[in-house]
Amino acid sequence: MKQCLHITIVMKIPENFMHDVIQKHARTLAIEGTVAIEEKDTIKIIICGQKEAIDKFVDALHKELAKISPKNLEIEPFIKEKDYRGVFRVIE
Repeated sequence: MKQCLHITIVMKIPENFMHDVIQKHARTLAIEGTVAIEEKDTIKIIICGQKEAIDKFVDALHKELAKISPKNLEIEPFIKEKDYRGVFRVIE
């Protein structure tokens, strides 16, 4: 079963966090979507994939964020609106 999530993280963004953590886990788990800096200190992640892969991604993200202590973390499900063409992109 497919699942999609909007994830918003508010924190001081470590250098290469989007590439080394988010994109790495998304590619490993065959998740599609995007990650971008929405505004200062805010990361917006949109992910879609198999439910098991999404659960593993969220678990890995929580594990990495435990080291950083973000100010805020929001995770919301949504219905897929557009096609990400099977890839995960970092938008800078």
